[in-house]
Amino acid sequence: MAKAHIVGVAMDFSPTSKLALRWAVDNLINKNDQIIMINVQPPSADHTRKELFEDTGSPLVPLEELREINFTKQYGIAKDPEVIDILETASKIKGAKVVAKVYWGDPREKLCNAVEDLHLDSLVIGSRGLGTIKSVLLGSVSKHVVTNASCPVTVVKGMQSSKSRH
Repeated sequence: MAKAHIVGVAMDFSPTSKLALRWAVDNLINKNDQIIMINVQPPSADHTRKELFEDTGSPLVPLEELREINFTKQYGIAKDPEVIDILETASKIKGAKVVAKVYWGDPREKLCNAVEDLHLDSLVIGSRGLGTIKSVLLGSVSKHVVTNASCPVTVVKGMQSSKSRH
């Protein structure tokens, strides 16, 4: 029997992070694998659970709790039906174990830490596509993670409109 893999997916609820989640479920997840949706809240976020878990990140939250409004209130995460639907597909159709983890801080640092903390076999992240100037000024989360994470990282690019190709 093949070893079960642990796949992390960075989720900020942007269109490209949802695309990355869908890509991971379609291409990497098999029966008995674990998919961990990783959300990094800004350091300034003020939610009821932050005080308890600011240093370590939240406990692993099972899919059943992700559906509940309590989870979204406690962690300040929007309840996103599309994301829940993709995760339920991973669970029901693919037979994967689905959990989520929330961190607070700089996403570049926290995603790299998550690789170690969660013993990820791979990490999937969406590309924001900021453009050359903005990514030089702001720094690219995906570029930092690709360079510094200790596991394979897949960057899923968003669909570009024909306008931005010119």
